[in-house]
Amino acid sequence: MEPSVVEERLLLELNGRSEKGDVGGDDGAVHSEDFAKLLGVEHVAIVGVIKSLQAHELIDVQEQDCKRCTVTEEGESYAADGSPEAQVFRKVPADGIAMNELKGLVGKVYDIGFKQAMQSKWISIQKGAVTTVHRKVETIQDKVQEILVGVKKGLEFSEKEMEPLRKRKLISVQPYKVYVLRKGPKFALKKTKPATDLTRDMLASGAWKTQEFKMYNFNALGIPTAGGHLHPLLKVRAQFQKIFLEMGFEEMPTNNFVESSFWNFDALFQPQMHPARDSHDTFFLAEPATARSFPEDYLERVKNVHERGGYGSTGYGYDWKRSEAAKNLLRTHTTAVSSRMLYKLAQDGFQPKKYFSIDRVFRNEAVDKTHLAEFHQIEGLVCDRGLTLGDLIGMLNEFFGRLGIKKLRFKPAYNPYTEPSMEIFSYHETFQKWVEIGNSGMFRPEMLLPMGLPSDVSVIAWGLSLERLILR
Repeated sequence: MEPSVVEERLLLELNGRSEKGDVGGDDGAVHSEDFAKLLGVEHVAIVGVIKSLQAHELIDVQEQDCKRCTVTEEGESYAADGSPEAQVFRKVPADGIAMNELKGLVGKVYDIGFKQAMQSKWISIQKGAVTTVHRKVETIQDKVQEILVGVKKGLEFSEKEMEPLRKRKLISVQPYKVYVLRKGPKFALKKTKPATDLTRDMLASGAWKTQEFKMYNFNALGIPTAGGHLHPLLKVRAQFQKIFLEMGFEEMPTNNFVESSFWNFDALFQPQMHPARDSHDTFFLAEPATARSFPEDYLERVKNVHERGGYGSTGYGYDWKRSEAAKNLLRTHTTAVSSRMLYKLAQDGFQPKKYFSIDRVFRNEAVDKTHLAEFHQIEGLVCDRGLTLGDLIGMLNEFFGRLGIKKLRFKPAYNPYTEPSMEIFSYHETFQKWVEIGNSGMFRPEMLLPMGLPSDVSVIAWGLSLERLILR
């Protein structure tokens, strides 16, 4: 039945009430459960209509708590076949029966039936060579079955009678609410929706005089605006930035995601045949595919050190190609930014500097639990005269110590643009083992001297992944 039909019938029923109602009511009241039966619908089908009419003050509603008893699945079988204790009693003949034989006759309800029959003093046992079961009474009244059948028929029983069956989980008691309904302060035979706005037409026609308007709550604060939240990765990134700034570092500009192979690889003394420069490791751009502008004198020095060496190096001894250096790519590390900053420092006139960067880099890697195609690299470098490997180790201990990482180890490693190079390990207290957390080293003269930096200047640097450190 449609809610609109239920609504109309209910309002008509209330309007036609005499002092004594016809539908289970009194004083002009209608009982919701009786009204549902009158309409031939489930009680739950009219609850929504009642709430709606109450909200519009067309009716007054008084709630009453009720309980509904239903027979469980186990109780259904006992209502049909009798209680377990009655089934046991019926299988005991007048002259008794062996216990084992009785158990076979009764089946799966034997254990509970035997226990209940003994408690009810319907049967007794005699021990001997063979334990036998005998009747203690001539007849029984299966009260359990009677109550179960009665509950199914909708009959009511006392709490004392129902409680044992509830404990045995043969019946379940479900609370529910019924409603006593009376005319409300704004009772009408039809529900009308209050107007929310005063319109021009209402003013012109005078309809506003009789029109019902929705009440305004002038004290309402309105819907709270949704506030943004920092991503956990950004929170940790901010902590790293704070540590670098407290240590006197200056942040490098890293907003240039697209870089040429020259600054990403060649300026770092990374040969053009290096595996990292293959397309299966690096994202190369299709458009624009190449860079056009380079500092030509610096490019020539980089070419020479790759082909023939210099500055104490023999170089790589291959034919260096400008076309390879001009290829555009998504930067594979923020060290490309470091190479630009060091070159600029050499051109502007050297002075000691401490730089850092935290930004996205891109690798053409299969994504798994420890690798991403796009992630954040943290990089720090110190540029000054007379720096040694000891200065690098001391700086790493200070940097990671501010993160709460006190136990560090260093392992020799190889990088094309640092010599010596070290992998950084920390002791993981939870896993009880040493785990790699970063890489470090001193930039090679083949990288620094072509830039125009003084020969006594050294650069110590280290890098790590923001995501990997958080995971560990």
